[in-house]
Amino acid sequence: MHKCNCENPLVPEIVEVIDIIDETPDVKTFKVSKIGGGVPFDVMPGQLAMVSLVPVGEGMFSVSWQEDNDHLQFAIKRVGLMTDELHRIEVGQKLGVRGPYGNGFPVEACKGKNMLFIGGGIGLAPLRSFIKYCFKHREDYGKITIIYGSRSYADLCFKDELFDKWPKEKETEVYVTIDKPEEGWDGHVGFVPSYLEELNISPENTIAVTCGPPVMIKFVLEVLEKMGYTDDQVITTLEMRMKCGIGKCGRCNIGSEYICLDGPVFTLAQLKQLPPEW
Repeated sequence: MHKCNCENPLVPEIVEVIDIIDETPDVKTFKVSKIGGGVPFDVMPGQLAMVSLVPVGEGMFSVSWQEDNDHLQFAIKRVGLMTDELHRIEVGQKLGVRGPYGNGFPVEACKGKNMLFIGGGIGLAPLRSFIKYCFKHREDYGKITIIYGSRSYADLCFKDELFDKWPKEKETEVYVTIDKPEEGWDGHVGFVPSYLEELNISPENTIAVTCGPPVMIKFVLEVLEKMGYTDDQVITTLEMRMKCGIGKCGRCNIGSEYICLDGPVFTLAQLKQLPPEW
């Protein structure tokens, strides 16, 4: 069953953009709240919402964070008509949102575990919601390791958190890489899967959570298996397949599973029970 808590899951609530942050040349974070303040609904890490801009259309996006009962955050990459128009709006713009959708990350099942987050590009957006949740409930989780990469320094999202805030958190290590060398970058150079293999984080009492481009996820899963992670220790998200969010359009099904109703978060063990089309 979908997690939407509104009376009609297809009717959006009106929210106002209260802040816009330029993350990269083609990614912006939009902070939205209800008119007069507050969130339109409560969201768990990994859940999504449909964002609409009249008369352009609507799209499904991860909620990259819920700041208490104040506002929701969406990190949105410019990739087409809808997102192009969103990148042109200004603070004060009214948007529609409906949700939340999806099962979210298993925050309860991960309690007491060390957490390994592996992200690429805009894939850090959904991971960020879980990372910040772990920091907010720090006593419930063990060591936190974050491995993140993008094409270039300019394409790295959430730079202030990556380089300043997160490394200062208790028992937390942050590793950042870019694909190719560039002037002014003295950090690691290389693709995320190879950096993961190089770091060789122990699978003992550890849950690995990954999100990024499909090709990155494919090789990350292979490296984790080589490192000794079992299928039950690996979590990923298939949110790119979600469309309507409520199981009506049938465009996100894999076999008998609907990504919007049964996912988008799955363990690798669950995914291996599905037809090999994900």
